[in-house]
Amino acid sequence: MKTRLGKQETQFLAYVQMRKLRTVQTGDLTGPLKLTPDQERELFRRMARGGLIVRVRPGLYLVPSKLPLGGSWSPDEYLALNTLMADQRATYQICGPNAFNRYGFDDQIPARIYAYNNRISGERTIGLIIFTLIEVAVERLGATEKIKTASGETVYYSSRVRTLMDAVYDWSRFNSLPRAYDWIRKDLVTRNITAEQLVSVTLRYGNLATMRRIGALLDKEKAPESVLKKLERKLTPTASLIPWIPTLPKRGKALKRWGIVWNEQG
Repeated sequence: MKTRLGKQETQFLAYVQMRKLRTVQTGDLTGPLKLTPDQERELFRRMARGGLIVRVRPGLYLVPSKLPLGGSWSPDEYLALNTLMADQRATYQICGPNAFNRYGFDDQIPARIYAYNNRISGERTIGLIIFTLIEVAVERLGATEKIKTASGETVYYSSRVRTLMDAVYDWSRFNSLPRAYDWIRKDLVTRNITAEQLVSVTLRYGNLATMRRIGALLDKEKAPESVLKKLERKLTPTASLIPWIPTLPKRGKALKRWGIVWNEQG
């Protein structure tokens, strides 16, 4: 981090703090600070390299609300996510391992933020924060919980029941099967969710494989037949069976109603 600020850095920080700005982008400073485009670009480069501001994308930077006391500044993870999503005009929801941890399914704290969104796919780094961004169709976004963070940010998490469904739907990305089955069983017993809620979310946001696996699970858990039939009506009879646990050999009892090979061990 820069320990001594030059004239331009001092003017920059005074300007953004006076205006209460949290972001600046290319062209914002040429007028107020009377900089040429080259001078502005060099100022951004120096301040980013010195740890005084953080690049969100080329030409867009997050700035601290006040000068940090020692060490490089990195924004709050939620501020960084909201800034990136707002810049992309994206709708998002935090999902996967972050949601598993939030709802107490997994006590491991993820080293990155996972988010479904309708604009960006791939890995992004903002300051010290790593994001795994999963682009999905806008129809697959929904069933969220709005959260106000300690830092004052409003963020969106997948709801509890949506998180459980996604643990089955996106098992290969999140490495969440067969653990997700136990999470669902426990939540059904404790009434944190109901079979009706799980089926409703699965029908809206799941795919056929997810419907088959969740149908088989709820059948084993003695869910009401009226609930099971809502899933069954969306399925067609098939001779192509899928494994209950995708990572295990496809050997076991055939559950023809759901098109599942029950290959659970033990």
